[in-house]
Amino acid sequence: MKTLTVFTPTFNRAYCLGRLYESLKRQTSSDFEWLVIDDGSSDDTETLVREWLSEGSISIRYISQENQGMHGAHNTAYAHISTELNVCIDSDDYMPDQAVEIIVNFWKEYGTNEVSGFVALDAYTDGTLIGSLLPDQIERSSLFALYNTHGVTGDKKLVYRSELTRQFPYPLFHEERYVGLAYKYYKLDEMLPLLLLNEVLCYVEYMEDGSSRNMLKQYVRNPKGFAFYRKALMESPLPSRFFKYRQAVHYISSCLFARNKRWISDSPKKWLTLLAIPPGLLLHMYIRRKVKDKNVPRGRTNDYSVG
Repeated sequence: MKTLTVFTPTFNRAYCLGRLYESLKRQTSSDFEWLVIDDGSSDDTETLVREWLSEGSISIRYISQENQGMHGAHNTAYAHISTELNVCIDSDDYMPDQAVEIIVNFWKEYGTNEVSGFVALDAYTDGTLIGSLLPDQIERSSLFALYNTHGVTGDKKLVYRSELTRQFPYPLFHEERYVGLAYKYYKLDEMLPLLLLNEVLCYVEYMEDGSSRNMLKQYVRNPKGFAFYRKALMESPLPSRFFKYRQAVHYISSCLFARNKRWISDSPKKWLTLLAIPPGLLLHMYIRRKVKDKNVPRGRTNDYSVG
């Protein structure tokens, strides 16, 4: 059995998926399987992947499903992964030639059941590091502590033990297509820390239809998913009161978009939520004004611009 699954959720990304495929063909280690979750694409994604399957250059599994959004595609991936480790590489990103070899060798040397996996680096396609390096004075940390205690910045690449990522599936909400992927990462944080690896495992390109350019649209179109995510963070054992207060502010705004009249009774931190009403209302009005200016419709969307 292979050690690693590289999984790729994709929706109408046939135009850029080939770059990732070519990078996987160039890997210096073949100790991986590529799992493609086609989340209801209407372009040539299936035809392309079937052609690559027939080439036999790398091990590929292809699963097609009705559109559920990025988090639904992640649920499907985790349910079908059988390897010890997994890493998500988005359809518009690709891997350095030695990435799989680095992952497998690092885990063989340092891997243990006392960690959930490890965190490594992302870089832009020109090789420039995204954000900061990981702190070299520690060997392991939670993801939360890296960003909120050690001052780490920028997107990072997460390699997890598959037996753990099968836990905490993302909920699916009717006519919504977004739940923050970090929900699972925070839940895994509560269980075990991550090892740290200062190596680039992924080259990232932030495309016009990507999440970083479309988050306000997602906020308005998927309020139940956003409210769920904020509730989960309010319930977490994280020590930062200010962090939880910020979640309460966003929770109020999302509940107003969802027209949830029970937002106070549904809150896991009622007093904190009451204190957050003024900024929550202001945030809601601000987002309404911004999306109105951009003519963003409410309701169901097939956009796959989430991350």
